[in-house]
Amino acid sequence: MKKYNIGIIGFGWVATAHISAINATAQGQVTAIYSSRPQNAAELSARYGSKIVCYTDLDAMLADPTIHAVAICSYPHQHADHIIAAAKAGKHLIIEKPITLSLVDAQRAAAAVAAAGVKTCVCFECRFSSQFLSTKAVIDAGLLGQLHYGEVDYYHGIGPWYGQFRWNTSKQSGGSSLLSAGCHAMDALLLCMGSEVESVTSHATTSANAIFQQYEYATTSVSVLRFKNGAIGKVASVIDCLQPYYFHTHLVGSEGSLLDNKFHSTKLATDKHKWSELSMKMLDSGDVSDHPYQSQFQGFFDALDAGQSMRLTSLDIAMKSHLAALAADLSAREKRTVQLSELDV
Repeated sequence: MKKYNIGIIGFGWVATAHISAINATAQGQVTAIYSSRPQNAAELSARYGSKIVCYTDLDAMLADPTIHAVAICSYPHQHADHIIAAAKAGKHLIIEKPITLSLVDAQRAAAAVAAAGVKTCVCFECRFSSQFLSTKAVIDAGLLGQLHYGEVDYYHGIGPWYGQFRWNTSKQSGGSSLLSAGCHAMDALLLCMGSEVESVTSHATTSANAIFQQYEYATTSVSVLRFKNGAIGKVASVIDCLQPYYFHTHLVGSEGSLLDNKFHSTKLATDKHKWSELSMKMLDSGDVSDHPYQSQFQGFFDALDAGQSMRLTSLDIAMKSHLAALAADLSAREKRTVQLSELDV
């Protein structure tokens, strides 16, 4: 089992969750942090229990041959440039969502990763949550039959009480409701439906609440997707709601349905008038400290040990969800259905 030294690019709120999760894996250890703001190396080394070197020069950190991979935790509008720089330096990549904020940047980043041949992990970590591991197990067991409809919705009011709000309100850094947060729901829908997206039709709107009026983009969107196998799906991304965090899931198949942590299946002797309940921990918080990063990063390091691409959230897999989100935003802007074939990476 190899040990991996990890550098962090961008030292903000999400980086603290990455560091703790990386250090909790069997192979990973954060040894370097790049931040545009000077950091106290001694204080951070003491906090995280290992020697950390701090950099304000990204090129200097990437030139360190002892660093095997980097976690990109910078502002979303910086992701593409940081992905490209790290890939060219031969570093494997952990990429916080969203991958990029534009199609052009997604194309640039994907080309750099392909040219460098580095391994990747995109932080669609909800795939490693108890909720979606259990949901996927029900699907894979055939208890729902062939899915023909699915909806996964993201409800999370991102206001000033939430760390991301400070920069998330700007179009430059937040991008859209889907890119800033709801992409988790888009990715979960694609995970469940098991087919590639053919087209997307999306609409977006805003809240009249003064808090959410600070956003420079529409804070609620609803997208209808048609899949290549004929199934349809829906994703609502609502970051301007005043309610508890809710990651809604409803899947309908030829042999049954699943609603959040409940299901009914003709394959089992269940009462069709009642739901059967699954034992799972629901996604109930947007706090990065509650996200299943450790399981995801452990999977990434295990894949590196095996010389393989990561299952579930490699860049190639995650890009499908990312392109669906970009297509949805394009549809809402241009008020038309967008074919995924229009977006090429």
